[in-house]
Amino acid sequence: MKLFLVVICLFFSANTVGNENKQAAIASAHPLATQAGFEILEQGGNAFDAAIAVSAALAVVEPTGSGLGGGGFWLLHRASDGFQTMIDGREIAPSAAHRDMYLNQSGELDKRLSLDGALAAAIPGVPAALDHLSKKYGRLTLKQTLAPAIRYAKQGFEVTEHFQRLANFRREALNASADSQAIFLRSLTNNQVPALGSLIIQKQLAKTLEQIAQQGRDGFYQGEIAQKLVNSVQQAGGIWTLKDLQNYQIKERTPISATYKGYKVTSAALPSSGGIVLTSMLNQLEYLPLSVAAPVQRQHLIVEVMRRAYFDRSQYLGDADFVQVPIQQLTSKSYAKELVSDIDVHSATSNKNQPANDNAKGEDTTHFSIIDKEGNRVAATLSINYPFGSGFIAKGTGVLLNDEMDDFSAQVGSANAYGLVGNQANAIEANKRPLSSMTPTFVENEHRLMIIGTPGGSRIITMVLLGILDFIDGKDAQTIVSQPRFHHQYLPNKVQVESIGFNTKALKKLQQRGHEIKLLNRQYGNMQLIIQSKSENILSAASDPRGEGLSLVQ
Repeated sequence: MKLFLVVICLFFSANTVGNENKQAAIASAHPLATQAGFEILEQGGNAFDAAIAVSAALAVVEPTGSGLGGGGFWLLHRASDGFQTMIDGREIAPSAAHRDMYLNQSGELDKRLSLDGALAAAIPGVPAALDHLSKKYGRLTLKQTLAPAIRYAKQGFEVTEHFQRLANFRREALNASADSQAIFLRSLTNNQVPALGSLIIQKQLAKTLEQIAQQGRDGFYQGEIAQKLVNSVQQAGGIWTLKDLQNYQIKERTPISATYKGYKVTSAALPSSGGIVLTSMLNQLEYLPLSVAAPVQRQHLIVEVMRRAYFDRSQYLGDADFVQVPIQQLTSKSYAKELVSDIDVHSATSNKNQPANDNAKGEDTTHFSIIDKEGNRVAATLSINYPFGSGFIAKGTGVLLNDEMDDFSAQVGSANAYGLVGNQANAIEANKRPLSSMTPTFVENEHRLMIIGTPGGSRIITMVLLGILDFIDGKDAQTIVSQPRFHHQYLPNKVQVESIGFNTKALKKLQQRGHEIKLLNRQYGNMQLIIQSKSENILSAASDPRGEGLSLVQ
């Protein structure tokens, strides 16, 4: 099934390039979500309406990566006046959350508490974001834009190899929740997850979506659904209250803007670290001879800027509503010049701190890109954090809850599930938003535009960086999403490289420069992007062949 979907994706992507009659495009991580978006465009909706439909559809058909019980960032561009904003639908720590809530009696961090079960869940932002998008930017009603997702929830979606693999990975957490087990692990004969092609039907989730369609955000954050959420969470050891749900608020943020090689780059603002870290890396690269570097030298220089940007991430970044973050300094070109001043063009920089966890999966979360015929566009990255989030479905709601509390620094200097080390700036605090790596991004000049993003945990930002460099080098959409990837995040002090695409000789040359190489046993990421030739009004779109997505231009 997965191979079939990938073939479909590649077929459409390859055949969209150069077709001037098709002027709207959607790339998402699941074919049904892409189809939902076009269904709404065909009804007269704009890109923002389509974004609601795609977000909701993914919440149904891709529970491994996102959902109503999670959060995300929607980067918007309105064509009529060029207005750009970021909708911050990031989850918020419950009011009873505190710095030491995941420490045991010995003062040691218990990682399972921040990853599995109700205590790991922050207050979701997706339902409020969908309501906000509809009221402020859309044309259609929520009844219209949520209709495809409701239909998918009632009729079911087919189990794929991707679903099976991640369900197996998170089986223990899913088994601990009766509703999760009943929905996602229906077939436990011979200790197996549901068979390929079998249907996952979510009737309770359909009812929750119908409540949101009828009542907007109040259908989730107040009334019957809210009461069920709180009751179920508290009975399972969580700390949500009705007031936590009622007080949740969407925020609009000014995106982070940068320039690189004549291109304008617009990306996510805090509480996402994506825009700041991406800008730092691009600014540093402007002072390095990347364009004339041989392939291994190029990789060496890119690794060194990754190292420096991720170090600053660990030291300074957090929810700017709670802590002071030197954003102007971190994104300035003069500061970038200081950062690169000690780069040795021949040798790796050494790290002083001890290595952190480097076993992060980097396969969850989701991203989609949309542009409509008017030129409105959306880049959105959504998450429930770990695959299947906390593994906990609130009884009677069908809502799979996130485990985004793990994105906080539960203990200064400790690593989260993705190996990212944090500091006091990202410490747990009531009503605070955890730092994220999600990086929905626009890249453009007078002639060309790219809408890009990907899941991948701590590796998201470096994947987007590599995609931008390929785009500026003139590579096409399908080539960009298919390129082999490498990553460095300061700690652990290792260059992580995909299992496919890097030859032994090149890796040995990096090792000779002092880099420790960690060859991963898999590929990672699931990039979804759109490229527009502005002068010719030609669109192309591509979905990552590592996933099961679908990109279409119509």
